[in-house]
Amino acid sequence: MKRVFLIVLDSVGIGEMPDAKEYGDEGSNTLRACAGSGRFSMPNMERLGLGAIDGVRDWYPACAEGFTGAFGRLGEASKGKDTTTGHWEIAGLVSKTPMPLFPKGFPRELLDAFEKRTGRGTLCNRPYSGTDAIRDFGEEHMRTGALIVYTSADSVFQVAAHESVVPVEELYEICETARELCTGQFGVGRVIARPFEGEPGSFKRTGRRHDFSLLPPKDTMLDVLLAHGKEVLAVGKINDIFAGKGIGEFIRTSGNADGIDKTAAYMKRDFEGLCFTNLVDYDMLYGHRNDVDGYAEALTYFDRRLPELLSLLGEEDILMITADHGCDPSTPSTDHSREYVPLIMAGGPIKAGADIGTRETFADIGATILDYFGIRGGISGKSFLKEICVSHIL
Repeated sequence: MKRVFLIVLDSVGIGEMPDAKEYGDEGSNTLRACAGSGRFSMPNMERLGLGAIDGVRDWYPACAEGFTGAFGRLGEASKGKDTTTGHWEIAGLVSKTPMPLFPKGFPRELLDAFEKRTGRGTLCNRPYSGTDAIRDFGEEHMRTGALIVYTSADSVFQVAAHESVVPVEELYEICETARELCTGQFGVGRVIARPFEGEPGSFKRTGRRHDFSLLPPKDTMLDVLLAHGKEVLAVGKINDIFAGKGIGEFIRTSGNADGIDKTAAYMKRDFEGLCFTNLVDYDMLYGHRNDVDGYAEALTYFDRRLPELLSLLGEEDILMITADHGCDPSTPSTDHSREYVPLIMAGGPIKAGADIGTRETFADIGATILDYFGIRGGISGKSFLKEICVSHIL
């Protein structure tokens, strides 16, 4: 019974890509920024090979020999640096056209249609930090009922509303309306519901965020696995990112700890196929808020839980740990950064110390997973299975 557990450490990039200048991200290195914190410690990832990855070994403080896992570095072939684009590419869908951005806010044409459909006015309408948006516009929102609509450097249409003014289910319906409107030239990668609570001066976002993504324009690794009778289990916001396409079963999470708990629960269950997990706190709570120490602590926590996950792997199970983009908390920017991502692999089939070097696309992950199940899928990417597996598995 073969199983693959694919965990995305959301935004844990490992250094600028050659085209980082085009995105304003020269010098970004999320992992290096966190490793400089006194709260950073990842000995278990180090033993698997984290410090030996291309571009990391040059600066990483601990790079011993005798690694127990396989490792490598992946470049992004898609245009962009957002969550949806990164995850789609991991699953074998390379986006050659970037999703639209709105650095000056959304056009009046779109907002007029949105206001007409929802029956509510709008506030803000420009790139804004989510926590700053509710701080600066929350009181007016509560007084008028107008929705706080904002974007960022990513392709997103975000709607914030106080739960006492707009009940969460109504906010979700509003965002479904926005998703219907945000197509074509307005086709952002995600519409995001951002509920919050509290009083003026102490507003805080709740855990009932919900993402409404574009439907992937073609089949991904997930669809191919389902079509071949394999299970596809999604943990965290994976189901949202793929708009449910290619997902057999999903479960939402309240944060990284809950995501690890739910992944461990799936590891204790018999199935053949893929468990795909996103751990979002690195990006949402720390990268976007330029919190280096908080980010470092979150990485340390994952590393502390890693032996538990490794102990639950069966003889034919593979654990893959990667990322979808960067979000360097040490730079002036609070946005994603165009970075390489790491890939760490462990499990019975994995050849200890195997180094796949630098790959051209995240899609090689999807191609390799399909190859492991003996499936030819027609997705982008090239399999590196022969480089990482012990001979008797092939």
